[in-house]
Amino acid sequence: MQSDFFGAVLDCIMQTDPGSKCESTGLLAQLLSQEALGLSENRPVKAIETPGRPDHPELVDPSKVPRRRLGGSSGRAALVHAIAHIEFNAINLALDAAYRFRGMPLQYYDDWISVAVDEARHFSMLQTRLRQMGQEYGDFPAHNGLWEMAVKTADSCLVRMALVPRVLEARGLDVTPGMMKRLLAAGDEQTVSVLEVILEEEVRHVEIGTRWFRYCCEQQGKEPLSTFLALLEENYSGTLRGPFNLEARYQAGFTKEEMAALTAGL
Repeated sequence: MQSDFFGAVLDCIMQTDPGSKCESTGLLAQLLSQEALGLSENRPVKAIETPGRPDHPELVDPSKVPRRRLGGSSGRAALVHAIAHIEFNAINLALDAAYRFRGMPLQYYDDWISVAVDEARHFSMLQTRLRQMGQEYGDFPAHNGLWEMAVKTADSCLVRMALVPRVLEARGLDVTPGMMKRLLAAGDEQTVSVLEVILEEEVRHVEIGTRWFRYCCEQQGKEPLSTFLALLEENYSGTLRGPFNLEARYQAGFTKEEMAALTAGL
């Protein structure tokens, strides 16, 4: 692994094998904690249209991703695969947040590498669960929406923090409890136990996004609430709907004013 932090992060992003990506991310976090990596601000930032990923799953339009009826084992496996794909993309997203935006406080890089480590562990847990169900990551088609948002927000840390952790990842806080309830009704306690861990840790990830979004707003002299709502209206008008997991969102740093606006449909 490279001795320069940004080069080492890029190497992790471009790893195509999921197991190698997870292992390299853990090593990266260890070296960062040991202050064994230098942060060379002069290292050029590479545009990453396509991060490292395996040949499968096949990436298709979201409308062509199979429906996941949880009454049968194949539907539950498809759901676990879809969540595993989200977590695999989340590794790349967290790494890219650390790689792309320079000149931030050291804590910013510590935070996002710690998120990448969590996402790698989440992916590994889901991959294990898939294998218990007789499937592998890559067996079902998936879509590329998460990384498309990374490309769209590559020019602004403020916009990235607003739209990825505080919108895309925050949706996981909203929908996961309902998925867990349906899986329990189907008798799948093993998958629920994995999702319990993921839900608890994703609250911290969204909180990290909230904290650095507000930091960027402060640095740029912008008011957080109006800035966030303006970005939502520009990018998600008419599509960001509840019900919202208010308890989890408040723990993740959302304010009552923000949630009142979201509940009212902006």
